[in-house]
Amino acid sequence: MDAVVECIAEAGYHAATASEISRRSGLTWGAVQHHFGDKDGILSAVLEDSFARFTETLDEVPTGGTLEQRVAGFVRCAWRHFGSPHYRTTFAILANLPSDPSAPWRERLLAAWTDVWKRSFPESRLPADRTRSLMLYAIAVLTGLAGLQALDRATLGPLEAELRWLEETLLREFAARGVTR
Repeated sequence: MDAVVECIAEAGYHAATASEISRRSGLTWGAVQHHFGDKDGILSAVLEDSFARFTETLDEVPTGGTLEQRVAGFVRCAWRHFGSPHYRTTFAILANLPSDPSAPWRERLLAAWTDVWKRSFPESRLPADRTRSLMLYAIAVLTGLAGLQALDRATLGPLEAELRWLEETLLREFAARGVTR
């Protein structure tokens, strides 16, 4: 699975051929097939692993402290996942799957995100539709930054200002609803 992540993160989804996965892993394609079945099987395993990593990373989001500290912790933990090769690989795999709005991964991702959101910001008084929109906005910003980083890591730097703007946006939204704790 590490070979798939490395290949897709470095060279893109279409470069992750059976022969390239075998070469990078040091295994024969037969050995890979024995464990995963076929290319779809190993891609599914990589997705499952990435979702598990996502959940573990978001479990580290602080639930104590001031609202500013929790928002900063939330953004930083989320960025640790979104800025990783695992996320870039996940995004590439998902982007190349047939479009299916009812795909189970969508609900799993949003459920994990919602759970962390509720733990991190229990005092939030945002309506459900606004909360969902704000969560999707945060995901979109982090995904966009991950895409930019993948395209031009050398000149972009650490993206601190952009992450801070996301924090400020979240804080503004909470403040607009009277959440200041």
